[in-house]
Amino acid sequence: MKTDSPTVFVVDDDPSVLRSLERMFQTEGYKVQGFAHPRQMLEREPWPGPGCVVMDLRMPEFNGLELQERLGQAGWTHPIVFISGHGDVTTAVRAMKAGALDFLPKPFSSEDLLAAVTQALAKDQAARAHEADHALLQARFATLSPREWEVCRGVARGLLSKQIAAELGTAEQTVRLQRGRVMAKLSVGSVAELVRLLERLDSKP
Repeated sequence: MKTDSPTVFVVDDDPSVLRSLERMFQTEGYKVQGFAHPRQMLEREPWPGPGCVVMDLRMPEFNGLELQERLGQAGWTHPIVFISGHGDVTTAVRAMKAGALDFLPKPFSSEDLLAAVTQALAKDQAARAHEADHALLQARFATLSPREWEVCRGVARGLLSKQIAAELGTAEQTVRLQRGRVMAKLSVGSVAELVRLLERLDSKP
C-alpha cells in the first residue's frame, strides 16, 4: 500500500460493524485497514503516511481510551475519532483531552462519521505539511556555523553589527561578513524575513 494514500484504520470488535464501516470508507475512495481487536492494531508498525483512526470505545481486554494511550506510546500520531454506544460526557471529555478529534455516540449517521473522518484527515495532512516545512527549515539552519548562529540571533534581535561584535568580542567587519553569509545561506533578503524564518523554526511541529 502506498504510504501517500490516506488510510482509515478502523478498530471495532463487532464483526458486522467493522465490515460495514470498511465498506463505507472504501466506497468513499479511502484505503481501509480493519482490526477486530485492539491488540491487532498495536502489533502493526505505526503508519508513516496520512490517515486517521476510527475506534470503538468498548472493546475486549482494554478499551478505546487505553488503546488511544498505547497507540501514542507506540508512535502513532494520527487523529482519532471515537464511536460508542456507551459513551458519556465524562468519557468523551477524557478522550478529547487526550487528543481525540471527535466522539460520536451510536447510532450516528454515515454523514456525521464521514464528516469527522474528512476533518481528521485534513488535520493530519496539515500537521504533516508543518512537520515537512519544519524539517526543511532545520536543514537550512543546520548549514550555519555556531558563530553564524550567534550572529543570526543577534540580527533577529535588532542589534547592529557593532553591537553584536561587542557582545561576541570580535571585530565589526567580521560580524558583517558573517551576517552576509547567514543571509545567503538562509536565502533571505531582509531582517524581517530572517525574523519570520526563526519564528517558523521555533514553532513546534
